[in-house]
Amino acid sequence: MSFFYVYILRSTADSTHHYTGFTDDLARRLEEHNSGKLPNTARFRPWTISSATAFVDKGRALAFERYLKSGSGREFARRHL
Repeated sequence: MSFFYVYILRSTADSTHHYTGFTDDLARRLEEHNSGKLPNTARFRPWTISSATAFVDKGRALAFERYLKSGSGREFARRHL
């Protein structure tokens, strides 16, 4: 069985910066963020995982990622994740 992950990263260089993403391989994705391969996160590296949620259904994972990137989702994550 494979899992899909929705994750929130926190910059260790500047803790006010967070990034929300989706992947099927959490360790590989964190390595990509920290190596500077991804332009959206290269500026504030290194990153640590603040929160990760596993899903067996890809559609539900993508829907949760979209929600976390919305205004109410960002507030939910700030308070609960």
